[in-house]
Amino acid sequence: MVPVNEFYDYEAKYIKEGSELIIPAPLTARQTQRVQEVAVRAFQAIDGAGMGRVDFLLDRKTGRVYLNEINTIPGFTSISMYPKLWEASGIPYSELLDRLLELALERHREKFRTRFTYSPTT
Repeated sequence: MVPVNEFYDYEAKYIKEGSELIIPAPLTARQTQRVQEVAVRAFQAIDGAGMGRVDFLLDRKTGRVYLNEINTIPGFTSISMYPKLWEASGIPYSELLDRLLELALERHREKFRTRFTYSPTT
């Protein structure tokens, strides 16, 4: 991501268009695999469900990749990264919305299939 302003501030995130998303990120195959593995493990570690975006920082001098944050409610405007990343992978906005709704309904059904009982011991 190359922000339109000096920093990726509020204006660059939500108001001004022009921040440049570089998709796919210019990473080596090894870095890409590591980022994917860490992203999945991080999301699982917080028991994430539905949508989320795991952000990383790259040290250009050493090539090391650092987990920055797990965003469980990523932006979803027309200029937000989350839908743009999915679009770049071949999933258009409308299909993404359909899939997220399907996941929510599936999770809701699963929640009501789970039954809890209490049997007091005497």
